[in-house]
Amino acid sequence: MSRRKASAWRRAKHRVAHSIKLRMVLVFLLLAAAMTFVFITGAQKAFTMGWREAARPILMDYVDRLAAEVTAGGPTPSVERAQAITERLPLTVRIEGPVIHWASHPDARPSNREWGGGKDWPVLLHRQSADGHRIEFGINGEAFERKPRLIGYALGALLALTLLAWLYVRRVLKPLDAIGEGARRFGRGDFSQPIPTRGRHGPDELGELAQTINTMGQDIHQMLEAKRALLLAISHELRSPLTRARLNAELLPETEEIHPQRAALLRDLQGMAALISDLLESERLSGSHVVLQRAPTDVVALAREVVGELQVSHAGAARVTVSAPEGMRPVSVDASRVRLLLRNLVDNALRHGAEAALAPVVTLSASADVLSIEVRDHGPGVPEEQLSQLAQAFYRPDSARTRSAGGVGLGLYLCRLMAQAHGGTFAVRNAQPGLAVTVTLPA
Repeated sequence: MSRRKASAWRRAKHRVAHSIKLRMVLVFLLLAAAMTFVFITGAQKAFTMGWREAARPILMDYVDRLAAEVTAGGPTPSVERAQAITERLPLTVRIEGPVIHWASHPDARPSNREWGGGKDWPVLLHRQSADGHRIEFGINGEAFERKPRLIGYALGALLALTLLAWLYVRRVLKPLDAIGEGARRFGRGDFSQPIPTRGRHGPDELGELAQTINTMGQDIHQMLEAKRALLLAISHELRSPLTRARLNAELLPETEEIHPQRAALLRDLQGMAALISDLLESERLSGSHVVLQRAPTDVVALAREVVGELQVSHAGAARVTVSAPEGMRPVSVDASRVRLLLRNLVDNALRHGAEAALAPVVTLSASADVLSIEVRDHGPGVPEEQLSQLAQAFYRPDSARTRSAGGVGLGLYLCRLMAQAHGGTFAVRNAQPGLAVTVTLPA
């Protein structure tokens, strides 16, 4: 039970610490309580200070008149007259003396105790008759008692005021929810809907904050669109001169002196063409409206075709193993995108596992609704702190910055975009030895 209480206390403390609305309501309640305390204390102090000068003489004169009425001007008090006073006024009367012992409210406490036991009260409320009887006057507390349900009304009113304060604070701070959602939407790259700004007489501080974030989002959107347009324009414009350069290189005579330079030039031109194709494909996939040509595809046959095509450029591709369960059924995917995904993953495994004794392995599996593709090499792997950055554009680990390792850092980035375009996941882990890349696609 104590653990539950501690856990509930921690949750409540966490909510208060992370909620401006709750903190503001608590501040309002504490401020109201403090103001009430100061007001009541000040009123009591003012009443005490003005008591001796104003109320005390009036009260003494009134008690003298009541005592005279009880004794009717004679030496002995009259019980009948005292009882008549208690019936007419909310007072208590007690008579103690040699002859009469009477109290209008026997269960009532002495008046000087009811009123705090101050030294002024016996002088104010006690009188002595001529024959030695002591007459005590007091306030009848029963006349001032309220019904118990009034306490419930007071608590209900307090709760209602607290609820109204909560609703008002929630309404005032409601734009914060829209601002948070808008910031998350901008972070996902969705700039189609700005953050709403409300205000009958113009935006308030929160509305101005929303306008500032909207302006920032528009600037970021324009920067991204300008970068994308520039990249697409450069990629498109480079294709024509690359095609002409490749044609001119192929027309060179194949003599022994020129052949090495010709072959190197053709390889470089092919690499540049592949880079431009990857850039264009990355821009298509990073857009918000990716169109996939889904069709039932034999992924096992597709993987083997990709491995066969890579044997032209990688001598070690012949050792790549494609592992899949018997009778694996076709799945509905975009075959051209999955082909590019497999090509990039196997090419990456061949580059970084070329010196390993074991060849890369492509493992395929399909369940009722998920296609899983894992490509593993047996190379040196990647430091753990760099794993989260491998699928970023143009990122290469320190071990892959040599010309022999090849690549410009777009392969795994494209694979991640393809997985996300299919609604799947992309994960990288150290398989010890080697690196394992796992892609899951909804089938």
